[in-house]
Amino acid sequence: MENIGNPSEKIINAAASLFEIGKEDHVAIECGARQISYGELRQAVAQGAGAWKALGLIADDRVIVFAPDSIEWVAAYLSVIWAGGVAIGVNPRLSMADLASILTGSQVRFIWTTDEFAAQLLALTETMPDPPRIVAEGGNCTDWHIARSAAEPIQPMPRESGDMALWIGTSGTTGTPKGVIHTQGVTESCAVFAREILGATASDRLYATSKLFFAYALANSLFAGLRLGATVILDQEWPTAERVVEMVARHRPTIMFCVPTLYYKMIQAGVATQLAGSGIRHFVSAGESLPAKVFESWQSAAGVAPISGYGTSESLCLMLYADNSAGSLRPTPLTQVRFDDLPEDVPQRIWFRHPSIARGYWQRPKENAECFRDAWFSPGDMFIRHRDRLEFTGRNDDMLKIAGQWVSTQWVEQALKSSCGEAIQDVAAVAVRNDDGLSEIAVFLVAAPQQRESDLRLSLAKGIALLPGHKRPRWTHWVDALPLTATGKLQRSRLGEIHKMVASRTASSAPQESGVRTA
Repeated sequence: MENIGNPSEKIINAAASLFEIGKEDHVAIECGARQISYGELRQAVAQGAGAWKALGLIADDRVIVFAPDSIEWVAAYLSVIWAGGVAIGVNPRLSMADLASILTGSQVRFIWTTDEFAAQLLALTETMPDPPRIVAEGGNCTDWHIARSAAEPIQPMPRESGDMALWIGTSGTTGTPKGVIHTQGVTESCAVFAREILGATASDRLYATSKLFFAYALANSLFAGLRLGATVILDQEWPTAERVVEMVARHRPTIMFCVPTLYYKMIQAGVATQLAGSGIRHFVSAGESLPAKVFESWQSAAGVAPISGYGTSESLCLMLYADNSAGSLRPTPLTQVRFDDLPEDVPQRIWFRHPSIARGYWQRPKENAECFRDAWFSPGDMFIRHRDRLEFTGRNDDMLKIAGQWVSTQWVEQALKSSCGEAIQDVAAVAVRNDDGLSEIAVFLVAAPQQRESDLRLSLAKGIALLPGHKRPRWTHWVDALPLTATGKLQRSRLGEIHKMVASRTASSAPQESGVRTA
């Protein structure tokens, strides 16, 4: 793999760098009723690394960690890197078919898992020509408990800063998922945003509602928390509005990382007010744009204004942040931003430089050439410049010109969410083309439970009427659910396919409304 950006080389180990600050007896991770101190976690990682070496792991061997979040998850993941391997966290809700494509493309040597998934993984891999070794406890798998107990702790494997440490899988919203390669120096800068913007210290307790296979939670909660010597709170269960409130009451975090959809659900469920006075100093939002209405509603309910961040799997850390309802973004500490020579009011891709930027994609030379240049990275997202601030407008294919004016499908989504209120549960807008090749907007809506059809139509009609003419959707499709990727991101390419299917059955010049039963 080409070493894109040619970083200055030094001897380092990404896992070991996480233990430079934490005090031996301070709680590093809390999960359910269990805790582990920094001294105990470091010992578990060093001993786990010894087990990996005994099992035959060599430098750059890929190891998938396929399990719910837990203390064991963290120890197994970090021990892979400590031993010189490459850790890959994968969504345990992923189907076996989707996992098979990952295994084929990434040449995985081992899969670490729990008894819950061992049988499925064995069945999946038994017919592969060079199957990865399944490591779990007991059964027909390599017994991790026995291997680790018999192993001697080892020193962290010395690596160069440009060597692989971990991969992050992109969500595949616009195509086949890609393996994003992060190098050994990636963990060193993960705490900078928390320390300099959030004022985080070793006394803080960090809680991310997203799971550790997401870059957002991995970098900004786990890695940042460990680099600070703070306490990181994990939850094995999948997050719901009620579960988040329960976690906050039980574990008393001081900083929470969440996504806009879940903030909105907590507002809708009427539980956001229960977090007022909970001791949380900062609510951070990322993963998608934070609508102004959600910002304002959350501030009113919880008593603390959320901070909205922008980051990608390729950047791992947050590159931009906003602390106002307008969502105007500015660079996070250590982030450099470069623009093309275009007028300020024209949407454009921008380039980022930061110590946590990835080396590139695994075996994707075309995408590497397009997105990575001389240690700079350019995502497929578009921004409009407003003096020293940036406005996020969505991906390149989310931007379109109607009647000579720029429109972002994200703007349409946020406007309809705001105007339709509780009548709709979810909405997504996509750019489509009519038979004449002109750009139009199609929206897909999921009705909130127990809403009358007449109320839904009236609410939508009022919401559309409030939009300027060039932002009004020409097509509206009611669906049971929006199509999501395995990591929970909206699959916009699938929406385009559904629209084409519906549009081909409807030949009319009038704006259309449809009911699509599956998405």
